[in-house]
Amino acid sequence: MKRNWKGLMMATLLAGALVAGCSSSTPPAADANKGGKNLIGVAIYKFDDTFMSGVRSAISKAAEGKAQLEIVDSQNSQPTQNDKVDLFINKKAKALAINPVDRNAAGVIIDKAKTANIPVVFLNREPLPEDMKKWDKVYYVGAKAEQSGIMEGQLVVDYFKAHPTKDGVIRYVMLKGEPGHQDAEMRTKFAIKAIEDAGLKVEKVAEDTAMWDRVKGQEKMAAFLAAHGDKIDVVLANNDDMALGAIEALKAKGYFKDGKFMPVVGVDATAPALKALEEGTLYGTVLNDANNQGKATFNLTDVLAQGQTPTKENTGYTITDGKYVWIDYKKITKENMNEAK
Repeated sequence: MKRNWKGLMMATLLAGALVAGCSSSTPPAADANKGGKNLIGVAIYKFDDTFMSGVRSAISKAAEGKAQLEIVDSQNSQPTQNDKVDLFINKKAKALAINPVDRNAAGVIIDKAKTANIPVVFLNREPLPEDMKKWDKVYYVGAKAEQSGIMEGQLVVDYFKAHPTKDGVIRYVMLKGEPGHQDAEMRTKFAIKAIEDAGLKVEKVAEDTAMWDRVKGQEKMAAFLAAHGDKIDVVLANNDDMALGAIEALKAKGYFKDGKFMPVVGVDATAPALKALEEGTLYGTVLNDANNQGKATFNLTDVLAQGQTPTKENTGYTITDGKYVWIDYKKITKENMNEAK
């Protein structure tokens, strides 16, 4: 009896171990696409980017009641983002929406997605043309950077036609985003081109990268002011965060009070930028439509997750060359800032 009791106990423990072992080996994919809703994996290059926070919010809102969404922070690290993509693939996501950390790394992500037969929509940072041609289930949602540069330059033209400099030359400083990023390069180039095309003379006083960051924008502008002071007529920034940083540096030097003013222009029309417009410290910005970029991104991934081919009829957006959705920019000043809300 004693021996049989021990045998029974051993059998019971063994059975329990087998059950536990089966339970712990359940693959992550078992939880994916639950409740009859397709799993869509979204990777943002970093969560604390002001503009991308708006896009992320728009994606989430568009997905309500339609899909199971998992949004992750790539923490501005391409290896981290690649790991997140692998995780989505292991979970058997039906589609991916990727805001790449490095546009040059998109090809690696496309290869991963193609092998797993999971469609992918890139957003905000455009992959290289040759990478976009790698597979017919690759799409891009964004805006044409040259358009934002032209509009930023036009804002400067509007200001100096009303307030010309004494010698007719506009001396500017430029705060650039990430070196090599197509938005930074195009916005910089086409902003100045738009001013020159309007028949105004410009002279670059200083230019430096502030990596899209408000604190870095403030630091760079403080250095510009220390080196060049009253020689600066206008500040152009590739995005609003850097423009707002420049404004803080200008405030420290007595600007925006007692009639001392310097026009600062940015891009994105973020909520903090609109507040600065209302206060009269930011002269102008260019609406980078986070709401429509997010909505279009979700609509495309949702259609792809259902095994369909995106069209204007099923996404609500025109698809150019079978792969691209372009969202237009808009010039914003204090006078029409309600159009950006």
